Amino acid sequence: MDTDDLSIPSYNGIIVEAERFNHDLTLQFGVLASGCKDDGEYLNKAEALIKKWLNEDDMFNLVEDIFFGESVNENEFKKILNKLLSNIAEIRKTPMEQREYENWD
Repeated sequence: MDTDDLSIPSYNGIIVEAERFNHDLTLQFGVLASGCKDDGEYLNKAEALIKKWLNEDDMFNLVEDIFFGESVNENEFKKILNKLLSNIAEIRKTPMEQREYENWD
């Protein structure tokens, strides 16, 4: 699926929020969408990825990889990841069939 296929809450809660921090972080979550079949799978994969990153022992190399060598504040990076987890929890409160989607017709 494409990021345009995400529900509005998922797009805003993950893609837009990540973009506020750094465009390279947005790219990571955009690429993640391509391997998903629906909004629910995307949220599951995004949550798993974020938790993996938060548990990473070598944060320096992780940041280097995600941000293509650009320096970012590790504490701010962890804050945004936790914010994204919080957003995912909020999004899940609305059943998938009740989430709003863009009408691209």
